Amino acid sequence: MPWRPYDELEEFPTLGYLVADWMTSFLLRPDTPDVQPFVPTQEQIDFLVDLYEIDPETCKRVKHRAVLSRPRGWGKSPFVAAIACVEGMGPVLCDGWDASGQPVGIPWSERRTPLVQVTATTDDQTANTWDPLLEMLRGSPAQDEYGVDAMDTFVSLRRGRIETRTSSATAIKGARAVAAIMDQTETWLPSNGGQKLAKTLRNNATKLGGVTIETPNAYTIGENSVAETTARFHEQVKLGRVKKEAARTILYDHRGAPLDTDISERKSLIHGLRVAYGDSSGDPHGCLIHDPPCSPGWVDVERTADDFWNPDSDPAEMCADFLNQISSASDAWLTQPEVRAIADDGKSIGTNEPITLGFDGSEGRKIGIADSTVLIGYSITQHHLFKIGIWSQPDGPKGEGWQPPRLEIEQTVDQWFKTHNIVGFYADPSAGWAGDVKAWEAKYSRRLKAKISTGEPIRWPQRNVSNTCEAFADLLAAIQQHQVTYDGDPQLTAHFLNARKVHRRAGYVLDKPADDKDYSKIDAAWGSMFAYKAGLDAVGKGAAKQARRRKPRRLY
Repeated sequence: MPWRPYDELEEFPTLGYLVADWMTSFLLRPDTPDVQPFVPTQEQIDFLVDLYEIDPETCKRVKHRAVLSRPRGWGKSPFVAAIACVEGMGPVLCDGWDASGQPVGIPWSERRTPLVQVTATTDDQTANTWDPLLEMLRGSPAQDEYGVDAMDTFVSLRRGRIETRTSSATAIKGARAVAAIMDQTETWLPSNGGQKLAKTLRNNATKLGGVTIETPNAYTIGENSVAETTARFHEQVKLGRVKKEAARTILYDHRGAPLDTDISERKSLIHGLRVAYGDSSGDPHGCLIHDPPCSPGWVDVERTADDFWNPDSDPAEMCADFLNQISSASDAWLTQPEVRAIADDGKSIGTNEPITLGFDGSEGRKIGIADSTVLIGYSITQHHLFKIGIWSQPDGPKGEGWQPPRLEIEQTVDQWFKTHNIVGFYADPSAGWAGDVKAWEAKYSRRLKAKISTGEPIRWPQRNVSNTCEAFADLLAAIQQHQVTYDGDPQLTAHFLNARKVHRRAGYVLDKPADDKDYSKIDAAWGSMFAYKAGLDAVGKGAAKQARRRKPRRLY
């Protein structure tokens, strides 16, 4: 029998309600003096309904990857601990349809031996989820029903196990985990192996049709954390840049306070906290997101609001932790709202419109991670920046001894000069590209309107720090005043958000984050500045003016 919805409001089949009932029947509520069943809130049930969506055609689970982002104290850790338990024992797989046309749930153990992993980059992080998980199981109905032996370091099931892992990605490669809880992924950075660990966990889950679930707090933009890269992937999904088949496999559930929350005004702050905390907010009049009202939660938002005004509280840290507002580093060149505000992927570049180019080269590196080589374009009539090419070192063994594909890059530059109206080209020749820049100057200087100097029309003068500082300030002002747009390319976006201000006497230049010099890339921010500055100079030379048609001579 095919799926048949209960009513018109049911959009898809799901095992989420069965899962919620299983949690209440077999698990205990942690951190309570007396024995109580674990009862998910309505907000948590909504997440389960989406997480355990079933394809009505194939009877398979739809979601392969999930994110649950809430402020500190919302209850993420106990909730995902309950999910880890149900993945090990409960009805999480579809085994057809019942007489009412609803999915029938069975545990993983009826198909294979389940392994569930609670993962983080440190032991302290795994304890956030592991400690409540043990409380949920010890003395619970699940202990007898499923032969649970909840030990300090792992949980033995009648068939399968639940364990914690903080080891390196290579140590867990190939583990047949049906589910992985990835806690506090805002702290999973390239520098501590977090990105590699996340990739390995996802690959393991893919082999078995399993799931990974991230539980981050608000991340800091530009740190290149797992939470940030997942958020960028979700942005691409929202923009329609990911195939529908892949887009429907991710569940991204983030709730933060409204951006206009004023932490200096108590009423606005309390409202922002209630929105961010939802069912856990302890609202005496019922929560803000459900009707009928839910029962009061456990977070004292009045007390939390008071702590915002402690003299030693960091406002940015408090907004990230308790309002769940994604923040930028204090020295960030651009914030995410600023970048998002100028994204426009609907513009096309004509062959006749005046274009300027910006180039920043990299030589490659035998040891470590090389910088990227970038070629950025700028339409001076549409005021629009766009990626032409960003060549970066691949991850893993493929990247060992990597060098930028010099021939491909040279051909790309030549092709754009052949097919487009290039009126300016500024380039940084450092890292082994000085000879190429000289060749481009000899070949193309005559057609350029914008020139750095007569002798070196393309080569950017890095020693002229004041000129560089002024150019970055000009581009930042144009971005903040919405005088320019860009194509929304995710690589270009990442480079913008990674860039940090390094102050000089004349202003500032851009550099990588101090604690992540290897993995964070900012080269496209420099390339964009070169292209934009060339555009300004080209406009000053009349490149934006329409060419006048000469009247034909009259013959007598």
